[in-house]
Amino acid sequence: MEFRQLGRSGLKVPVLSFGTGTFGGGTDFFRAWGSSDVAEASRLVSICLEAGVNLFDTADVYSKGLSEEILGKAIEGRRQDVLISTKTTFRMSDGPNNVGSSRHHLLQACDASLRRLGTDYIDIYHLHGFDALTPVEEVLSTLNHLIESGKVRYIACSNFSGWHLMKSLSASERYGWARYVGHQVYYSLIGREYEWELMPLALDQGVGALIWSPLGWGRLTAKIRRGQPLPAISRLHTTADEGPPVSDQHLYKVIDALDEVAKETGKTVPQVALNWLVHRPSVCSIIVGARNEEQLRQNLDAEGWSLSSDQIAALDRASEIRPIYPYWHQQQFAERNPFPVTLANS
Repeated sequence: MEFRQLGRSGLKVPVLSFGTGTFGGGTDFFRAWGSSDVAEASRLVSICLEAGVNLFDTADVYSKGLSEEILGKAIEGRRQDVLISTKTTFRMSDGPNNVGSSRHHLLQACDASLRRLGTDYIDIYHLHGFDALTPVEEVLSTLNHLIESGKVRYIACSNFSGWHLMKSLSASERYGWARYVGHQVYYSLIGREYEWELMPLALDQGVGALIWSPLGWGRLTAKIRRGQPLPAISRLHTTADEGPPVSDQHLYKVIDALDEVAKETGKTVPQVALNWLVHRPSVCSIIVGARNEEQLRQNLDAEGWSLSSDQIAALDRASEIRPIYPYWHQQQFAERNPFPVTLANS
């Protein structure tokens, strides 16, 4: 398993990591993802460790804390062998202060996650989203305190806009506080908007990308085909509206290209889609999930080999979409404002 530096930090993370949103199934939304109990979760953790994957990602809102609890039990006796990433910010209960990134909520949420995980420190602590109602100085000073207290080792964010991230990094630099070393983002062959602004920012500022939903919310699993109904077992039946949008026309165009490359390489469609991401600029770790052992082992085989330049170019062409403003305008001045990857119509 390849390990990469997480942004501008000294921490190395595996290029594939395991997302535990499938642990617990404690709500209707997460039950559509999966419902691994402690026994199955322990088995999946063992398979990951055998393959060299030691980073496990969760969040307090995943099944209302149940994912953290099950992950904590699954790593009992081997905490020193793993890295834990968890997230907070979203609402956990009805109280007026039980949401957001205020000092009150962050301190409370961190302690609650530590209890559920059965550990005394979190390796990577993410803000799950940007809280525009709390000053960034309050947020970053609190996260810096959590690091100084030993409860958190590195901080990261998730789902930030470019100005959210840059404003936060500026506050950290101004006051000498810990800075975000990672940004957990959506990025896939059917969702390349990350490339327009967040990727250039990540490369410029040294913020590593940790990729969530790399298979496009379950659409790039090879089970979806033109003119065919959704498979009986699919999270899309109940969660499609909550996931990243994509038109059927664009989806099928990308799937057709994936099918061709899969035939050429002898790999599966999901493995090709994941391998394409492995080699994109700024990407440090791709968070893969799995309902069962078979899915996990297939996903883990997405690493350790490379697509050819022609195959990458074919996937790039099939997945291109014209950027929105100001990016379509900026790419006309690529001589002085180059993008990290080729954009449509460049």
